[in-house]
Amino acid sequence: MFGVEPKDVTKDMRRKAKAVNFGIVYGQSRYGLAKSIGISNDEAQLFIDKYFEHYPKVKQYMTDKIMFVNEHGYVETIMGRKRYLAAELMSPNYQIREFAQRAAINQPLQGTAADLIKLAMIEVQNKLEEKNLKTKMIMQVHDELVFEVPKDELETVKELVKSAMELNQPLKVPLELDVQYGPTWKEG
Repeated sequence: MFGVEPKDVTKDMRRKAKAVNFGIVYGQSRYGLAKSIGISNDEAQLFIDKYFEHYPKVKQYMTDKIMFVNEHGYVETIMGRKRYLAAELMSPNYQIREFAQRAAINQPLQGTAADLIKLAMIEVQNKLEEKNLKTKMIMQVHDELVFEVPKDELETVKELVKSAMELNQPLKVPLELDVQYGPTWKEG
């Protein structure tokens, strides 16, 4: 996005790139993008154009999902979970119709991520029980799982969680996991 080497990417560049990436996929306009990262509308449009030039399959994905939902009235995750949007697509309210189109693009992505984290939670819990460990899964935060782990189980649990969360899943790109730990969640 900025034409720099990965080692030269600053936190601000990363923040803007993330806003562009997610904003575009969620159907954000140039006006919304400009406001969210503090640039002009013209600069935002240049980012959007450059993004689609570099990632033309993202634009194709978006177009395909809108065509699919208009034809079938729903979209689905990789695991087959459906979200029905026909009523919203037929709304006389333009904003509701636009929301349905954004949801048609977003739901397969976010929904699949939700499906995968739930599968990982089941797998982790099963493995914890199989090994009769005292470790407790205490919370899910987006794509993270938080555990309370006795010190003597830490190494076993790190490997178990990594294995379970990387899953034998249907994506073409492997899921990579970063395990962090500390005496408190804040320090992990």
